[in-house]
Amino acid sequence: MRSRLAVGIALATSLVLAGCGSSTDSSEAEASDASSDGAVSSAYPLEITTALGTAVLEEKPERVATVQWANHEVPLALGVVPVGMAAANFGDDDGDGLLPWVSERLEELDAETPVLFDETDGIDFEAVADTQPDVILASYSGLTQDDYDTLSEIAPVVAYPEAPWATGWRDVIRYNAMGMGMEAEGEEMVADLETEIADAAAEHPDLEGKSTMFLTHVDTTDLSEVSFYTTADTRALFFEDLGMTTPKSVADASTSGEFSQKVSAERVDTFDDVDLIVTYGDQKLVDTLEGDPLLSKMPAVANGAVVFLGSDPLGTAANPTPLSISWVLDDYLDLLSEAAGKSS
Repeated sequence: MRSRLAVGIALATSLVLAGCGSSTDSSEAEASDASSDGAVSSAYPLEITTALGTAVLEEKPERVATVQWANHEVPLALGVVPVGMAAANFGDDDGDGLLPWVSERLEELDAETPVLFDETDGIDFEAVADTQPDVILASYSGLTQDDYDTLSEIAPVVAYPEAPWATGWRDVIRYNAMGMGMEAEGEEMVADLETEIADAAAEHPDLEGKSTMFLTHVDTTDLSEVSFYTTADTRALFFEDLGMTTPKSVADASTSGEFSQKVSAERVDTFDDVDLIVTYGDQKLVDTLEGDPLLSKMPAVANGAVVFLGSDPLGTAANPTPLSISWVLDDYLDLLSEAAGKSS
């Protein structure tokens, strides 16, 4: 049911574990132009330009640390075990700080769990410094400029290319891979995942063209507004990878660059073009939406074409990350197809 990212396993046999990067031959290290606009060159010193500053790597990093959500999945997929990474703070159903696809990957690499940074109250800069990293990966994050500047005193930081929490999974891989001196391996990983996603989506032709929106966590005590993820958010962007489309109503509202927006419930007819809704919730939310005089008129709600996700690994993986995509893809598509069958 759950496939594996083949490229990560294949590369693992030739990569150095326990916090070390892989060794690459001189032809890779001296490759000229980077495929992403963020890199000046893949020869050292390597410069990676992001929204918060430019990371300068004098040589290929050996000790890799990551902060914030899922950035550690890129080195792990490429066979490199970080010296430290953020503990999971959502969807961790057994409380060990690791999501299941991360635990499985560590087992495949026969590696111990890295130092886990507790980010409940923000980045633990002291803990990051204690791991003595050569580079800090954070291409999918909400770093502030102050965060970036503080981390940069520890090691070069690869931040997000454009905006906080708005880096698509492809660029998460590309930028973090560049930060490890593994640009070519990152591109191969992107290509393999694109093929895997396309093959899985092809088995669900009923999803083709379905206009789909992702509501944020709905407050059942206050339905005066409809809050949803915009086209800047990776959850909403992933629908297009799966063959679905972005409703015009959502696209039109996605003009501020923010990853979420709100619309008054009195304007709920704005979303008459939505075939399918995905959100976080349970039966209580179902009953609330169906009983609300305004939201119940949304075609997707009226038809029952709603996917409700929990605070579990499946719900977490609706936000696509390098390792979770393979782990959750079939299950997620099945849920979407079930809901699509109820849409008009």
